Amino acid sequence: MSISSDGGKLRGVRAERIAVLASGRGSNLRALLDAQAAGRLGGGRIVGVFGDRSDAGAIELARAADIATWSASPAGFASREAFDARLMDAVLASAPDLVVCAGYMRVLCADAVARAQGRMINIHPSLLPKYPGLRTHARALAAGDAEHGCSVHQVTATVDGGPVIAQARISVQAGDGVDSLAARVLAREHALLVAVVCEIAEGQLTLGPLGVAHRGNPLHAPLSLTQDDLFEGSP
Repeated sequence: MSISSDGGKLRGVRAERIAVLASGRGSNLRALLDAQAAGRLGGGRIVGVFGDRSDAGAIELARAADIATWSASPAGFASREAFDARLMDAVLASAPDLVVCAGYMRVLCADAVARAQGRMINIHPSLLPKYPGLRTHARALAAGDAEHGCSVHQVTATVDGGPVIAQARISVQAGDGVDSLAARVLAREHALLVAVVCEIAEGQLTLGPLGVAHRGNPLHAPLSLTQDDLFEGSP
């Protein structure tokens, strides 16, 4: 997938082949697979799932769906960079138009990110730029935030620091704890990730060296996902 300039607009190319990176149980992957099966992924198709744990639920889910997988333990490599290089070798061998980090819990080194720059996104459980990194729900509660949520952003060498593409928000309720808040955010994560991937697959959202655009117009603020799983604030 790439973008090109055309009379001041950014023109997108459809992203049909999707690679997914995951470390955990695979709930975001399942949401993507369910959307694909229902014809709600914009013509996108998951061609491989890759991770750092061979026993991860996401890897097992992909195998059950007859999707190609690659996984290995970082402990078997001489360095973080060596593992990331082998991981990206496997990812790029699947010829993806889009790489989706869906619960991948390791920070990729700068060289690995550069190899997929402009076609890699991540789902993060906070309203970035608030709370990059871990323990986002606890940090939101400790700060007394009235609102919390999740973001999809481009992956850059800065952890959770790439351009934010879209967000979904929820209200923090009286009596919320980390678990209850996390559960409500996760439900919105699934819808947000599916919506963003669908729009990228259709060429409505474009990523690349010229920036992020939606329907040909440069995106100056994150799109917002409504309860109906439609974007607000789009051109």
